[in-house]
Amino acid sequence: MPRYTVHVRGEWLAVPCLNCTNTIRWLGKEAVRRYMKNKPDNGGFASVEEVKFYIRRCKGLGLLDLDDTVEDALEDNEFVEVVIEGDIMSPDFIPSQPEGVHLYSKYREPEQYISLDGNSLTTEDLVNLGKGLYKIKLTSEAEAKVKQSREVIERIIKEQTVVYGITTGFGKFARTVIPNSKLSELVTETVTVSGVGKPLSPERSRMLLALRINVLAKGYSGISLETLQQVIEAFNASCLPYIPEKGTVGASGDLAPLSHLALGLIGEGKMWSPKSGWADAKYVLEAHGLRPITLKPKEGLALINGTQMITSLGCEAVERAGAIARQADIIAALTLEVLKGTTRAFDTDIHAVRPHRGQAEVAFRFRSLLDSDHHPSEIAESHRFCDRVQDAYTMRCCPQVKVLVSVLADIVEHFFCIDTKTMSWGEMVFAERAETISGGNFHGEYPAKALDYLAIGVHELAAISERRIERLCNPSLSELPAFLVTEGGLNSGFMIAHCTAAALVSENKALCHPSSVDSLSTSAATEDHVSMGGWAARKALRVIEHVEQVLAIELLAACQGIEFLRPLRTTTPLEKVYDLVRSVVRPWMKDRFMAPDIEAAHKLLVEQKASVWEVAKPYIEKYRREHIPESRPISPTAFSLGSLEMNMGVGHDHRHEDEL
Repeated sequence: MPRYTVHVRGEWLAVPCLNCTNTIRWLGKEAVRRYMKNKPDNGGFASVEEVKFYIRRCKGLGLLDLDDTVEDALEDNEFVEVVIEGDIMSPDFIPSQPEGVHLYSKYREPEQYISLDGNSLTTEDLVNLGKGLYKIKLTSEAEAKVKQSREVIERIIKEQTVVYGITTGFGKFARTVIPNSKLSELVTETVTVSGVGKPLSPERSRMLLALRINVLAKGYSGISLETLQQVIEAFNASCLPYIPEKGTVGASGDLAPLSHLALGLIGEGKMWSPKSGWADAKYVLEAHGLRPITLKPKEGLALINGTQMITSLGCEAVERAGAIARQADIIAALTLEVLKGTTRAFDTDIHAVRPHRGQAEVAFRFRSLLDSDHHPSEIAESHRFCDRVQDAYTMRCCPQVKVLVSVLADIVEHFFCIDTKTMSWGEMVFAERAETISGGNFHGEYPAKALDYLAIGVHELAAISERRIERLCNPSLSELPAFLVTEGGLNSGFMIAHCTAAALVSENKALCHPSSVDSLSTSAATEDHVSMGGWAARKALRVIEHVEQVLAIELLAACQGIEFLRPLRTTTPLEKVYDLVRSVVRPWMKDRFMAPDIEAAHKLLVEQKASVWEVAKPYIEKYRREHIPESRPISPTAFSLGSLEMNMGVGHDHRHEDEL
């Protein structure tokens, strides 16, 4: 017998349908009747017949025709919403879909699996799990370790040994022994939810849940294999608890968000799935053929103690920071080409005498993209003998400015590659020693510090990009039309887009203040030093998103600058980047709404398969393979030659010394 879960004014109702030829109108009326039955005042209605409503799917929010049959319009156990005409939505109402609902209307259940053993997960794997590209299963070795650690817990309970969090209270109540008769009550009370703010997106909830499964698979938590398998089943069905983003101080772990994670798994609170949208957790689990978890002793603590929110968000920050840092070089190279800059500042010998790996790599990328024997540029040729000698720092100092971004990204990635595989909680179960030991692995200080450093480093990409946008828009600096538009005055061109970039850079300056320099004592001074790592992770992601948006604006501005240099063409790789942008954004001939263009360019920087990096990368790697050796002994002549050219006022020559 088909059954539907119907949302009416904040209530979720299970409505069975005995006759599949019943209409959608019947389903709405039956749901309203059941809603009225549960209300002392009938919900303010005199009868069902007077209620006017429309019905929409929770998934995708598509409106349903009231005259269609439920059999034709709905799938079994589908989630729908009855909207009463005249109702005004409360600002506190949890919507049926999270932000970015359009991304989930195309959700397809993954077919491939990632096997987790607690020791092999990478930051890239975790981000892909967050995107819903894989399901999860445990290795046989992980299953054996989980069983062994649970046996230790069962022995402790049987022998009535006093152990923190198993037979005692928590925090300040660590010395309060709990009798065996109340252990089941204790484990449920462990899941104390108190987070606030908007819920994590489905991607971030998936990442958090996947990372929690991975560390539980290591076999140091005491969770039972049965419970862990239920958690995995919820992940594989994409049943994601409502997890507010605020409330963690980053020690003892991320208690508030992880408590919300556990709450949904035990069938309480709210959950989201692509099938249901937001609904009561018990209904979402039931719709996917799952049952709420009944926690055993120690399992509540096993689910809520750890730094997985800091780490999962940190992994996303690391992956996105690395991606935008690579693409920043391509965008800067395109801007340099439009502003008729020189490649001389990226000469191999210059960077050999200040041998930071990141600096040399950025200079190499510029050489591989700009005018050379490999990729000649008509634009570069047009000003080869101009009277300018140097470029502004925002162009010629890109490799030097970028060094710290590369170094910090590498360091932070190293931290998080380790942290995805670590046991970051207090009460550890060591099966080989048949004992539990309390420690402090739940402290989030070093991931918090790492993310603060990452935010500071990656912000500089936006700071220098905004200055290049200014140069592109300023006719006295670019020799292009003001604000990159014809009929200036009638049209404003990129004037306000530059203001947006400036606003984002300014906001980043405040966000780059380190959160990890703060600490407030909690839990009656038991937890007297904390990391504030949750805020470090969230603001690092905000900084990175702002950097992406600023660089998206620069990308649009540089491509617009190309329009004024036609019919001249730039190098092949940069023309390919231009073509990619023009596949989603048309040239700016007169003013129009620019926000959709910025969003489209932003997507080109964050999409994996059709990104700016993916277009340029083959040319960069081909140049790497084919180019003559990048380094050679540096003689005093090289320096005197450069000085002589400078003193004589020799203009831009875009060939490298090894090509002259």
